[in-house]
Amino acid sequence: MKKTPAQSGPFISTRTPLSRRHFLRGTGVALSLPLLNVMLPSFAKGQSAVAAAAAKPRRMFAANTNLGLLVDQFAPSGVGREYVASPYLKLLADHRNEFTVFTGVSLPSVSNSHSTEVCWLTGAPGSGSGSFKNTISLDQMIAEKLGIETRLPSLTLAVNGNTPLSYTRSGVAIPPEQSPSAVFKQLFIQGDQAEVEAQIQQLAVGRSIMDTITEQVKGLERDLDATDRDRIDQYLTSVRDLENRLKVSQGWEKTPKPTVKVAAPNDETNAARFVEKVKQMMDLTRLVFETDSSRAVTLFISAASTPVVESPVGVAITEGYHGLSHHGKSESKLAQLRALDTAQIKALNNMLTGLKSVSEGGEPLLDRTMVLFGSNLSDGNSHVTKNLPVIFAGGGFKHGQHLVFDRERNYPLTNLHLTMLHRMGITVDKFSSSTGTMRGLEMT
Repeated sequence: MKKTPAQSGPFISTRTPLSRRHFLRGTGVALSLPLLNVMLPSFAKGQSAVAAAAAKPRRMFAANTNLGLLVDQFAPSGVGREYVASPYLKLLADHRNEFTVFTGVSLPSVSNSHSTEVCWLTGAPGSGSGSFKNTISLDQMIAEKLGIETRLPSLTLAVNGNTPLSYTRSGVAIPPEQSPSAVFKQLFIQGDQAEVEAQIQQLAVGRSIMDTITEQVKGLERDLDATDRDRIDQYLTSVRDLENRLKVSQGWEKTPKPTVKVAAPNDETNAARFVEKVKQMMDLTRLVFETDSSRAVTLFISAASTPVVESPVGVAITEGYHGLSHHGKSESKLAQLRALDTAQIKALNNMLTGLKSVSEGGEPLLDRTMVLFGSNLSDGNSHVTKNLPVIFAGGGFKHGQHLVFDRERNYPLTNLHLTMLHRMGITVDKFSSSTGTMRGLEMT
């Protein structure tokens, strides 16, 4: 097999079958390839639509912002496909037909407190009590069944907080990764300790990981058709862009930040870049899915642990996020909350746009990826856990609608969890407190 210079590692030629597990390798670098047409089995390139669908994986991303969203700005009016978008939902206007919004859903038998965040993906009742024991989370159910098929069985992330959304079957918490640069390194920097440290040093002085694999990319592209070449170029551009943003916002560390079991101290330099960190984690998730590095990713957005942040949209932020959530109807605090909510919805919009722009096997990556975004609280001011704000996008469902359920006797959000498991090909009869699959939500 032909090789490029030693620093670039082995050359990959598509004259032999190119599998989904191929990497572009260099000293300290192992860059996963996205799904290319050349990787699909011949039967999946046109002979059978059913076989083609089976050859492409499905994925799940779930994000929780733990101080709720202002209800008067989030909740739409009207029902079904003729609903009138709220101010927040207007920020997602480009994707109106690619998401469903819910009213009247909650997690059964949970208490009105911040502690319900740990139940967001488990639905376990009784959070906050001394005898509470969590149950398996949605993502870990997926990891149990499908995790062996990917490099990472699952990936649990957090912004400004160490509370996990992910729990094993025995209820053990899986600590989240809080450092975007550490996740980036986990995805793209591989090798022995000396190689990894050398590559990180190169990054620290401004050299991109792309510089290490340039010759391999050129060699690979010679054997690809125009569609696959465009796909590779789009992917590498995304990697380089995120790499540059990480350098600007965080710098490079020699080792990932440790995860601790106590509240992390406020680091004003990093925690104040709350909005940028949310964007970075969502961008990283898109790259995880593009390369099929994992099928299940969770993101905990810890607004409660976030101090005074950099102003996201021109509104001066004067107080920590938690203090703002207890607004007491102060217009000044409400204006700041609207700015912070808006920034998160815009980050979600960017993620949906990115997933839609990526083609995987002839269809948008968004159609293969379920995106769940919402909160365990509907009102951070009074810790209300009924009528939760929930958006569900992508994944190959008939979206573009507002599903309304009883606002007094809420419909179980765990029914949506069960539907998501079924879409992943995991056909269990029940998940947590579910009473069936999500009524009104149909697959395409």
